[in-house]
Amino acid sequence: MTKIRKIAVIIEETRIEAGREIDPPTRKAVAVAVIENPFAGRYVDDLTELMDSGAELGALLGERCVQALGITPQQAESYGKSAMVGENGELEHAAAILHPKLGAPLRKAVEKGAALVPSSKKMGSPGQVLDVPLGHKDAAYVRSHFDGIEVRLNDAPRANEIMVAVAVTDSGRPLPRVGGLTHAEAEGKDGLR
Repeated sequence: MTKIRKIAVIIEETRIEAGREIDPPTRKAVAVAVIENPFAGRYVDDLTELMDSGAELGALLGERCVQALGITPQQAESYGKSAMVGENGELEHAAAILHPKLGAPLRKAVEKGAALVPSSKKMGSPGQVLDVPLGHKDAAYVRSHFDGIEVRLNDAPRANEIMVAVAVTDSGRPLPRVGGLTHAEAEGKDGLR
């Protein structure tokens, strides 16, 4: 079982962009868990424990984002994931959480999710910004959903912790106009279109 010190959920709502009213507003939610790093300060070959934490956190944080937005799972349009490891950890600890098992429960939380979940990982210290990249959940070629959100917690990650973030949106960027496949045109069959 993952030792979670704290969870934070943040909603960003854009109502005006470039002097224009956005109606309905575009909304992003990011849910963050600060967890104990069981392998901090030592090299370990088998990272299964962190992989299992990834599965647990994918479901928990994905569901928290959907709830925060007040939408149904199928109304989610884009998603992303990120992790910041404290100084006594290593980047591979973030990779163990984010890659093998986090995706499937996150996809369940947002219904479907045919596209790869954009991700980032970094080493950091308390108060440092963690960027969470975003992309359309079903079709990677939907340019209007190439985006991101940042999160920062003043006391995380501590040296023996990992800060794990999942983000979900109910829309793309406000005022998109760079062309390409639209959300309405996306089929979500191959994760690209």
